[in-house]
Amino acid sequence: MPRVCHFTGAKTSSGHKLQTRGKAKYLGGVGIKTTSVKKRTFKPNLQTVTAVIDGSPRRIKVSTRAIRQGLVVKPVRRRYVHKAGASA
Repeated sequence: MPRVCHFTGAKTSSGHKLQTRGKAKYLGGVGIKTTSVKKRTFKPNLQTVTAVIDGSPRRIKVSTRAIRQGLVVKPVRRRYVHKAGASA
């Protein structure tokens, strides 16, 4: 299963990590200089949840943003009740 949100399509993206040194100009320095640029990845906050998809419960990976937006419909919790007199 890929690391992709079922609803929003959020997936791993790449970017850069900048390493700097120096003092900012507004603090009296000569400015901040970039000393290193490294590749890094940004991963979405994915959770595995049981949701109702096409009328049946399925386990899917969903971003927390989609859960907060209410895009996930969770299945109805079943209640198992013991009936008196019923023999098993």
